[in-house]
Amino acid sequence: MARGFGGGFPGGGNMQALLQQAQKMQKDMQKAQAEAEAFEAEGSVGGGAVKIKVNGKHEILSVVINPEAIDLSDIEMFQDMVKSAANDALAKVRENTETKLSKVTGGLNLPGM
Repeated sequence: MARGFGGGFPGGGNMQALLQQAQKMQKDMQKAQAEAEAFEAEGSVGGGAVKIKVNGKHEILSVVINPEAIDLSDIEMFQDMVKSAANDALAKVRENTETKLSKVTGGLNLPGM
């Protein structure tokens, strides 16, 4: 014969309260994720010679290059500047996302978050 829960969860927990708490956390997580996706960050190198703006979805929104920063005789340096500006912007997005989500999770590192 199968056993029921009898007296509820060990420790006197309430299934309804646990379910409500999980639903609230899910709503809070969805809100935090939406805010993180809407966030925009700009990465810049060379005193503003190269600026790249990205959003929380990791999409590039704009690239601004000061023509004086382009030295066609050293294209590798220019490529490194573009890469560094993009990585700077993406690091800011990552930091913002981690901050927003950790407020919901209480600092727990949940898989897939």
